[in-house]
Amino acid sequence: MKKSLVWKNMEFEISNVNAITTKLNNEEVLRVERDLDVLPFNEKTADEPTFVKLNDYNIKNGIVEVKVLSRLLMDAPNFARGFIGIAFRINEDNSSYESIYLRPTNSRCDDQLRRNHTIQYYAYPNYKFDYLRKTSNGEYETYADIGLDEWITMKIEFKDKQAKLFLNEKEQPSFVVNEMKGETTSGNIGLWVEIGTEGYFKDIRIIESK
Repeated sequence: MKKSLVWKNMEFEISNVNAITTKLNNEEVLRVERDLDVLPFNEKTADEPTFVKLNDYNIKNGIVEVKVLSRLLMDAPNFARGFIGIAFRINEDNSSYESIYLRPTNSRCDDQLRRNHTIQYYAYPNYKFDYLRKTSNGEYETYADIGLDEWITMKIEFKDKQAKLFLNEKEQPSFVVNEMKGETTSGNIGLWVEIGTEGYFKDIRIIESK
């Protein structure tokens, strides 16, 4: 039986995560972390459907915007980066979708190569970060100035094969994907986290377009 959660009149299906509503700085928010009992982590299970998925949406093109905040869990492994982001065009059984996520710890470190890996696109199941990093010469990741324990506004505009990520209400995109790799052309929206992240979400806005 699928687990579900209701928050602010929205119903979410829970996929490989633990999710609760809670208070953060006197605001009601959604807290999400990967459920390692349900889906243990190894190099083959990175970039999996570890999200809460909104019910009753099927969007081909549009805009999804949400404020995200990530912290590292006390038992986070040393390779944890505060992974947090958005999945979209998720199909019914979660076997295919697109995603853009953040690695906040990379942004302000002294290692320039890590800084270049702050924002990441991937398409599940065949185009995860490691495959794209090996084959695409940095085309699917980039730098942005963000950090842990701060609210970051993520807005993704997606149309056909292109997606643009706007951070913190800036006029220009921080990241552009001109050739998305996903197998789905429409689907649902998910709030995504990865290992070691204590993720918080608020202020979701979704606009469907032609």
